[in-house]
Amino acid sequence: MNTFKPSLLLVLILLATSIHAQDNSILKKKWTEVANNQPEKWYGSDESKRIAENVLLYQRNIGGWPKNIAFHAILSDSDKEKILQEKNINDAIFDNRATTTEIRFLSTMFLKTGNEAYKEAALKGLQFILKAQYENGGWPMFYPPHNGYYTHITFNDDAIFRMMELLKDVYSKKQQFAYITDPKIISDSQNAWDRGLQCILKTQIVVNGKPTVWCAQHDEVTLAPAKARAYELPSFSGSESVGLVEILMEIKNPSPEIIKAVQGAVEWFETHKITNIKVENYTGADGKPDRRVVTSSNASPLWARFYDLETGQPFFCDRDGIKKSKLEEIGYERRNGYSWYTDRPQKMLDRYPTWKSKWVK
Repeated sequence: MNTFKPSLLLVLILLATSIHAQDNSILKKKWTEVANNQPEKWYGSDESKRIAENVLLYQRNIGGWPKNIAFHAILSDSDKEKILQEKNINDAIFDNRATTTEIRFLSTMFLKTGNEAYKEAALKGLQFILKAQYENGGWPMFYPPHNGYYTHITFNDDAIFRMMELLKDVYSKKQQFAYITDPKIISDSQNAWDRGLQCILKTQIVVNGKPTVWCAQHDEVTLAPAKARAYELPSFSGSESVGLVEILMEIKNPSPEIIKAVQGAVEWFETHKITNIKVENYTGADGKPDRRVVTSSNASPLWARFYDLETGQPFFCDRDGIKKSKLEEIGYERRNGYSWYTDRPQKMLDRYPTWKSKWVK
């Protein structure tokens, strides 16, 4: 009786097929999902180690990482050689979750594998964040800062919010950073967070003596609301301000100044909520996907991305830098290529009554 024994070649083919299927599954995901939201047992797997090596490869010599990179992609030898040659490029950034995401991923990988290279790279990234902070407590978008609006204190896309959260996790000795035991690193992280807090308080926009919210970016010298890209004008931010309020609400034993800052911001959000509308995706007469604002009596509240500093009214802007009062008044590319409304403030407002009952007497 013959017993079937798979050949070595067949075993290798099956193994390669399995690995390829895993890689294809990963490649369909966004990098931030791969970095932070995989099942716990996945971290430490061969696939995760392959990706961690890519993250090490992309780390710039200064300590940070570039943005919008699919670090989980499969790299050829020529790809790797090209990336090695780019180690000194000045594109390490905090925008679009860059740098903080890679530090967290490598920290998790070190805890799972004990690979010292992951630990060293994560610590180098942390030192990059500490080094990049301005004396006034803010951070630019790039470090070293590029010319132009990149030097501004960057709340945009929650860049500073994510750095502050990471620093807090470090000095609070959260599990992900339990390997950091150096007292100086812990102290430096807490000092940086404290300075960041002071920057948040100093940049809050005050109108008629009352604190309101923030702009997406503030001038690094004057601390005034500042312009970024042509369609990102000085404004009250209905989006980026949310994370800053959340930071303030998480503070234990808040000072009267912090309590006043939270109350002012919450009042602003309540006053500027937009009801009975929703943003609808539809197909235009030309067959292209498009967006429009429609009336909806049962819609959840929304907030605009930008509100005029003088009138307090929402505005929308194309690449010509001219304010418009309605989404449909700007061109197709910007109308569909940017987040003009958000519902994010609602979760923060839902938490506020509990916070208020504890701290407002």
